[in-house]
Amino acid sequence: MPEGPEIRRAADKIHRAIAGNIAADVFFAFDHLKPYEDELVGRTVTAVTPYGKAMVTSFDNGLGVYSHNQLYGKWVTCQPHAAPDTRRQLRFAVHTPSLWALLYSASDIEVLTAEAVLAHPYIAKLGPDTLDPTITPDQVAERTLSKPFHRRQFATLLLDQAFLGGIGNYLRTEILYVAGIHPSQRPVDCTPEQIDTFAAAALALPQQSYRHSGITNDLALAAHLKATGYRRREYRHWAFSRQGQPCHRCGNTIAKIMIGGRRCYICPGCQPLS
Repeated sequence: MPEGPEIRRAADKIHRAIAGNIAADVFFAFDHLKPYEDELVGRTVTAVTPYGKAMVTSFDNGLGVYSHNQLYGKWVTCQPHAAPDTRRQLRFAVHTPSLWALLYSASDIEVLTAEAVLAHPYIAKLGPDTLDPTITPDQVAERTLSKPFHRRQFATLLLDQAFLGGIGNYLRTEILYVAGIHPSQRPVDCTPEQIDTFAAAALALPQQSYRHSGITNDLALAAHLKATGYRRREYRHWAFSRQGQPCHRCGNTIAKIMIGGRRCYICPGCQPLS
């Protein structure tokens, strides 16, 4: 499933392509949304805004299209009449005279009024967005140690969008690796130094991933590995999906574990379960 950085990059791309332009045509695949096509045709797209793992495409008549990519959704932009040849199912499309924005395979799509956007069940429960530059590590540390969260395992806590918005499986692994925290630990079990390191990583890694197309590894190390012939999946992350390979820091073998039915990756040397 795309995580916060991927959705924000997609929103940026769609915004650049269609914001400020008039929708010459709008398409919805779902029958219950078909009546909205006529309401949106001829309206100007005002913004494409990310909310954690979701986004809202807003129009100048006060309506917005909420979409969540879930596991398989994918946004594509193209020239008019140049849609890609794909087996994916088109679910939502905005055609402007200069560019088309097409959403394939997503199943979670709604049309909302501007007032209803922030009340949407997914958006309303979102915690602070880790890509929000105004959020500070001190705020994250305080939230982590607060009563609703401090006795929950990090493995489940980091996937709860009510805690921090936009974090998914790969960011969970990478944040905990950098913080030196085992996924089974709870905030209440950690030292103040661990909490401070976690809070900094919880912001730094999503923001780096957003700026550098998904790379969460040390940037200099990633560049070196790339230059010496490593494939992207081998240099992109510190630990995620690197089971059986040596830790970049200590040389121990990265292990894959399952917690709550979800895969997570750890370095036994850097993330001991104390």
